[in-house]
Amino acid sequence: MSSSAVDITEVILSDHHEQRRMFAMLDEVDAEDTGTLSKLWARLAAMLEVHAAAEELFFYPELLKLGQRLHDGAEAEETEDAIGDHNDIRNGIKDAAAHTVGSEGWWAAVTKAREANDEHMGEEEHEGLADFRRHVDLDHRHHLAVVFAAYQAEHVNGVPIQDKDPEQYVAENS
Repeated sequence: MSSSAVDITEVILSDHHEQRRMFAMLDEVDAEDTGTLSKLWARLAAMLEVHAAAEELFFYPELLKLGQRLHDGAEAEETEDAIGDHNDIRNGIKDAAAHTVGSEGWWAAVTKAREANDEHMGEEEHEGLADFRRHVDLDHRHHLAVVFAAYQAEHVNGVPIQDKDPEQYVAENS
């Protein structure tokens, strides 16, 4: 594999940066400009859900396998927590859809999604992604990055929002 290989951990980190940037852009839009807020939120909401779905399809099953190889239950616990965080983010997205863009209720729901996402990204960056970089070879990380990015490209406009039971997810993917 060449030194220019794509790495799933870098793809996920790049997504996290873009998510933070998009939330910050919402903060900078005039509260009366609901058209711009609506467009930015639609893009961000789709981005958040597609990212979560891609992690659930491609990254977390591999993180669980890593935990099994290392005989370390921390990966299962981290995955359960991450799926719970994804559900919290999804709930914020669903709550925002129930309110008029720019309203107090909408901002509260967007903030709910943002706070859940901030918590999720911090934990993932310091735990699962770090473990993955240390213990999974670059060839495999490259393969995962390619399928992850292809999935995101295929679903750029979003995927259905569907909560998952964290314990059931871990049981089915272990």
